[in-house]
Amino acid sequence: MKCNPAGVSLRRLKSITEALRGTKVSPGTLSNLNQKVYGKIDKRRNRKIEDEYPCLYLDGIYLKRSRGGEVRNVAVPVATGVNSKGYREIPAVAEGTREDKDSWREFLRYLKGRGVKGVRPVISDKSPGLIEPLPELYPEAKWQCCIFHFYRNILSKVVRLKSEEVMKPVKAIHAQEERLEALKKVKTILSKLKRMKLDTAAKVVEEAAHETLQYLDFPHKHRTRTRTNNPLERINKEIRRRTGAVGSFPDGESALMLVAARL
Repeated sequence: MKCNPAGVSLRRLKSITEALRGTKVSPGTLSNLNQKVYGKIDKRRNRKIEDEYPCLYLDGIYLKRSRGGEVRNVAVPVATGVNSKGYREIPAVAEGTREDKDSWREFLRYLKGRGVKGVRPVISDKSPGLIEPLPELYPEAKWQCCIFHFYRNILSKVVRLKSEEVMKPVKAIHAQEERLEALKKVKTILSKLKRMKLDTAAKVVEEAAHETLQYLDFPHKHRTRTRTNNPLERINKEIRRRTGAVGSFPDGESALMLVAARL
């Protein structure tokens, strides 16, 4: 069952078209129209990019793919960028296999090959597959771990009754204006967590807190926009809302085309 970029199966599209036209439409005609749309999407998706993207947000979304009676996940990496004029755009979306190092390296090569340049902060969750190849393709960029993902990782190590007591001082880390002050707060919260015998939460803070402070190296007016991955998270929410109507896709191309069409 093929899907068109609106997320409707060709079988359903055939029924809709026949109801509107009052005549039958062959599956071949619908398939040809579908391929023309795919061609337009691919042209847009692979266009050459001339502008710079000083700020880049990266994330991957998993969709279901059904093949031979077996349902598997297919990853779709998405990039949102802020261009040189300060406007947010979506420069790239591609099909991957997993959010692993090879898939992210290929996606970053795809971005670079199309002309994405001038990248300074790259904001994402803590995906080891992304962090490793980033310096290879964008050595001038600084990786910023989304602070909300950082908070979520800490909360996963803390019982609910203690969550407020823990998170209030943790959030104070990112209320500081200077890196030195933020690092002092990190030491304070580490001592507090160890006194509370929350060693696993303390380990998260100790290992990852410094990864959430790269935004402090940029102008003050940009900081609230460069410390979280929220702009891309909202886009992913819209993708999930639309792809949820499909369920599982027959192949990775159908999944990619629907996501690209919505974006």
